[in-house]
Amino acid sequence: MSLSELDHPVWHALSGAHRPLSVRQGEAARYRPSIARFAAVPPGDRAQDWADLAPLAGDDELVLFGLPHDVPPTWEEVDRFEVVQMTVPTAFGRPHSDVVRLTAEDAPEMLALVEETQPGPFLEETHLLGAYYGVKEDGRLVAMAGERLTTGSWTEISAVCTRDSHRGRGLATTLMEVVAHGIREAGRQPFLHTGASNATALRLYARLGFERRDTANVVQIVQVAG
Repeated sequence: MSLSELDHPVWHALSGAHRPLSVRQGEAARYRPSIARFAAVPPGDRAQDWADLAPLAGDDELVLFGLPHDVPPTWEEVDRFEVVQMTVPTAFGRPHSDVVRLTAEDAPEMLALVEETQPGPFLEETHLLGAYYGVKEDGRLVAMAGERLTTGSWTEISAVCTRDSHRGRGLATTLMEVVAHGIREAGRQPFLHTGASNATALRLYARLGFERRDTANVVQIVQVAG
C-alpha cells in the first residue's frame, strides 16, 4: 500500500487503472470530456508537460487535484478551493442486501439525483470510473454512492448522495459500507475527499472511522486566450 499515490491521485489513476478512459499527449493526460474534467501532468512537471496538456484541453475548463500546485501563466485559475483527504484504517465495509449495483441504464437517474443533491461533479459517463451502487424505492433511485479515482493501492469513494425526502435513515452510511466492501474485495483500500468547510460530512466520516490524512487544493483552470 503506497500512501504517496494519494499525493497525486489523478496522475496515478490516469497512468494506471483509468488509462483506457484517458486522452493523452506526451506525459500529460485528462479524462475523456464525457467522464470527468480531471487532468494531470507528472510530478516535477516541465514546461513541455503543460504544452502537451494544452491541445487536450481545448476550450474546456480542467480540474487539477493534487500536485502540481503552481499553474503557469499560459493558464488562468478559474477557482481554487480546499478539500480534506481521509482514509479509513479499520475494516470498514460490508455488503447490504437492499443495495443494488447500478448500470449504464441507470445513468439518467444518477444524473438526475446528482442534479438534485449536488454532491460534486458528475457527467454523463462518470459512472464508467468504477462501481456505483444505489437504493431504489418504488423503482426510483433515492440514494447512491460509487468509486471515482483508482490508483494502484487505493480507490476513492465518491458521489455519496441521498434525496432530501429520504435523509436521516442511514442510507449514506449503508452505501459507503457497500462501496468500501467492494474496494477491499478488489485488493485496494478506500479513501475519500470532502470540502474542508463541509463540517457535516467531516463529522459523519469521522464517526465512521475515517481519519484526516491531508488537505489539498482543487484548482480549476482554463487556457489563456492567445
